[in-house]
Amino acid sequence: MQHYIELQTEEFQLICQLLFSELNIGLAGSESKIWHGHPVWFLNKNPTTGFSIQKQGVRLVFWSGADFDEPDLQPGTGKFKDASIFYQSVNDVVVEDLQRWLQKAQRIQWNYRDIVKNKGVLEKL
Repeated sequence: MQHYIELQTEEFQLICQLLFSELNIGLAGSESKIWHGHPVWFLNKNPTTGFSIQKQGVRLVFWSGADFDEPDLQPGTGKFKDASIFYQSVNDVVVEDLQRWLQKAQRIQWNYRDIVKNKGVLEKL
């Protein structure tokens, strides 16, 4: 994952490094790896959170974040339960919010791990 971070612009490296550190602390014991080209954290093999570089900035996504009831997390298309936030500067990251979201990510999960087996239907874990 460090290689992914090192490939980014200087400001995005700072954001990614902060997210990397906070996600590792907040989801201690989780599995993390590069998945579909960007860093993702898994709880019990279920994708939980990750970040990627997009035109709007560094996107932090929570796969089940639409159910977190957090106004700063913007829901995705509505087909799934994801929600995300974009960062342009490391100063945009509010660590207290991030820590709260990580606590919710451990409690609120939809089963993305078995979505193919369940024929595209998400089930709450």
